[in-house]
Amino acid sequence: MKVVAFNGSPRKDGNTSLLIRKVFDGLEAAGVECELVHIGGKPIRGCRACGKCRERRDRRCSIDSDIVNECIEKMIQADGIIIGSPTYFAGVTSETKALLDRSGYVARGNDNMFRRKLGASVSAVRRAGSLHVFDTINAFFLINEMIVPGSSYWNMGQGCEIGDVLSDEEGMRTMETLGVNMAWLLQKIHR
Repeated sequence: MKVVAFNGSPRKDGNTSLLIRKVFDGLEAAGVECELVHIGGKPIRGCRACGKCRERRDRRCSIDSDIVNECIEKMIQADGIIIGSPTYFAGVTSETKALLDRSGYVARGNDNMFRRKLGASVSAVRRAGSLHVFDTINAFFLINEMIVPGSSYWNMGQGCEIGDVLSDEEGMRTMETLGVNMAWLLQKIHR
């Protein structure tokens, strides 16, 4: 079993990454392989609605000048997908949004290829606005017929400076519970 996570923060080792790695603790303890891919700060184009992915049905976006097709391939190979983003003006980062739009459009145009995979959102926030991030990412999972496991609270951690989320006891506990719940569900699905 494998879970791939995409970190939409331009801070490679910032709060979003720390939260994702906490989810990994519960997954790895159960023997689930985990991979973290940093997309934040990389040049990722938005969807141009050309429809080529639906015409060709090759599970690829027609834009081949960035990492999105590599990310889509990792999503196809994984049993679970985590998408994490810091909260930017009550929304996801532009890189995260481009990944959601393009991979989602490709998936929907290619027989809903993410169907029945697990999907979990992770949001880092200074103070407020993270519920919109949580909802945006979960909307991607739900429209793609994915299974969204719950946790003990919404999947968010509070912190301003790098490392501050480590002091958010409830946020870290939420991430740990999310990892344990994802691992349990993966084990039930793959029996």
